Amino acid sequence: MQLSDNHGRKFYYLRLSITDVCNFKCEYCLPDGYQHTQKQCFLSVDEIRRTVESFAAVGTEKVRVTGGEPGLRKDLPQIIEAIAAIPSIKKIAMTTNGYNLAKHAQTWKDAGLSQLNISVDSLTPHLFNKITGVNRFDDVMRGIDKALEVGFDKIKLNSVLIKEFNDNELQQFLAFIKSRKIEMRFIELMECGQTGDFFNQHHLSGDGMKTFLQQQGWVQQLRAKDDGPAQVYSHPDYQGSLGLIQPYAKDFCDTCNRLRVSAVGKMHLCLFGEEGVDIRDLIQHDEQQPQLIDRLQQAVQTKKVSHYLQQGNTGNTPHLASIGG
Repeated sequence: MQLSDNHGRKFYYLRLSITDVCNFKCEYCLPDGYQHTQKQCFLSVDEIRRTVESFAAVGTEKVRVTGGEPGLRKDLPQIIEAIAAIPSIKKIAMTTNGYNLAKHAQTWKDAGLSQLNISVDSLTPHLFNKITGVNRFDDVMRGIDKALEVGFDKIKLNSVLIKEFNDNELQQFLAFIKSRKIEMRFIELMECGQTGDFFNQHHLSGDGMKTFLQQQGWVQQLRAKDDGPAQVYSHPDYQGSLGLIQPYAKDFCDTCNRLRVSAVGKMHLCLFGEEGVDIRDLIQHDEQQPQLIDRLQQAVQTKKVSHYLQQGNTGNTPHLASIGG
């Protein structure tokens, strides 16, 4: 029984947020830092297990743990272990800002984490500090070295393309991956409800980078059914690869294969969509799984064909940390 929508898209990939708290102040997401507007009760380990078990029963094969910053949860190893114990989950990934990666990389890998995305918006320390609002560049670099040392199956670096900040660093990033088995991914800046002014000033299309790569002999790779939306390029002279995510490109949503669950138990059909479908009431007991699966099946039939970002419609997402990016 495979979860699919009315547009023929099948969903193999769950992005699961475990907290919306973040300790960075990235200009494009939380420039004023995380605001504790109300006390949040995030999903427990058992609620997370039941959620993933239900998604696995309808075809999910890959889970990405997100935030906020997931590394802020002290029970993160137990969360990873609970997900890893579900037989049909083949890949467990996590997106992190890397602030405590050097300390915990081995523990997380031992718990069952197989893939890691690390946010690195600049390889220039003062620009990194300016974009993120924190002086953590050296910590993140040590975390990347440690992640390579412990041997994750796949390591990716995420960099949001920001005009007038990091738009001239491509050669630095290429040099960084020349001898490192890392996928460097550039993500076009996306507009959210609270970041419209910053988007209007600093959005930069990835088309120029794509043209450059093709001219320099980089070749686009085939995408696996549970991969994210990146167009990934490889080059025979580089150990690493380079990915490009262009959410404003025509037909970007045609290959959507992922759903999201927020840290407070709402399923979101799109990063830039509706208020979310509450599922927390159906993850309190194991025997509720049939009802939850029925709710998931009904919900995905309402998924729209596109996010409509091109028309300036950002949905109800105030910032990327709110439902896990």
